[in-house]
Amino acid sequence: MTKRVDTGDIRERLEEVDSTKIFFTDLNGRVRALPVNPENIERIIEKGIGFDASSVAGISTVDDSDRLLCPVPESLRVVEFKDKKLGFFIGKIMNEAGRRARSDARAVLEGVLARAESEHNSRFLLGPEHEFFLLKSDEFSEDIHSDKAGYFHADPHDKGEAVRDQIIDILGKCGIRFEKAHHEVTASQHEINFECQDPLGAADRTVLFDYVAQKVADEHGYHATFMPKPFEGENRNAFHIHLSMQDLAGKNLFYQIDGKHNLTKTARQFIGGILKYARETSIIMASTFNSYKAYVVEREAPVIRGWGLKNRSSMVRVPYAVSPESTRIELRNPDPTGNVYLQIACLIAMGLQGIKDGLDCGRPDVGSTYKKIMRNYRVWDRRFLPKCMFEALVEAERSKFLKGLLGDRIYDHYMRLKIAEWEEHRTHVTAREHSEYLGI
Repeated sequence: MTKRVDTGDIRERLEEVDSTKIFFTDLNGRVRALPVNPENIERIIEKGIGFDASSVAGISTVDDSDRLLCPVPESLRVVEFKDKKLGFFIGKIMNEAGRRARSDARAVLEGVLARAESEHNSRFLLGPEHEFFLLKSDEFSEDIHSDKAGYFHADPHDKGEAVRDQIIDILGKCGIRFEKAHHEVTASQHEINFECQDPLGAADRTVLFDYVAQKVADEHGYHATFMPKPFEGENRNAFHIHLSMQDLAGKNLFYQIDGKHNLTKTARQFIGGILKYARETSIIMASTFNSYKAYVVEREAPVIRGWGLKNRSSMVRVPYAVSPESTRIELRNPDPTGNVYLQIACLIAMGLQGIKDGLDCGRPDVGSTYKKIMRNYRVWDRRFLPKCMFEALVEAERSKFLKGLLGDRIYDHYMRLKIAEWEEHRTHVTAREHSEYLGI
């Protein structure tokens, strides 16, 4: 199933932990964990450990439910919380025949990265921005905010600084170096960013970050939520993804000193691919019913498919770069409720398809895209990102690109999950409807 590895160092490191868990995501992107006996780690690495995949959203069906979870040896991190040490592994999902399960989202990203290297002689560096709210409870109320602070506010106004510091300290001891951390625009909202790394490592790190953030928040008496839009009229939780492309020698393939806007043809084609397929992949980037309530004017979420230079109203932004090596793009439409492996896989695959098709991104956005939103406004308008989950599902249903990227198994399971979610919301009668229509 897996090649044999030297487990001596792994066994030695696990001797100091209080528990050992293998982490993975369901197809929705929710973090799952299986505690295992570290005394059996050599056998588990070699042969995997069984679980009921039909009980995990999108992985399998009840009539074909047996799957194996195999820890990735090099993913081991010893995570030190206040009360215990955890041995953390990322897991791969296998079937009983010893092959990779076709419903493993991590395998989709692995495949995209392998094709980038073999077909385009390229690799990537990636860094997501992690935004979350620290709330008093996981039950919504008018008094749910943990503070009234705003962008870059310091203590004592910023009540979450101690939580951020502890998250950074725990991950720092795991070898994960942070870049910056601060209070965000909305009350109770926070952001932590880490140094960029390879895309697969960044996705695995996101799984660890989500777990650590929620556990540390709980230790401080708060609830950490990655819900995209908890508060009407306020900024959302985003999951902005920064990406640069290098050849196998490490040269940045997005920078050209005499290129238009210092961008290469490769960069323009890569952006062109993202713009072309943004609507078809929206259900991956913004995967919940609530996600689409965030695509509103003047709240820093993009609404139009476009790109811009240093423009935070654009869907794809080219940030200011202090050096050619740091030239990159930033995708601004994803949010943190999606499956991070599928989100990153889609981003890179869209760009590579743009290169393959020789697309161009056109002219950059000039000024705020929000001011142009109502020109020739239509309900179904392909200039825009989908305005609701239904629209995103229709685009995904029509998309040969998305189905080809995900494969039949994941595509079918994912669409089934999301259509069911849409139907549940579509048929749910809300308090607002009672207020609006009960008097008729």
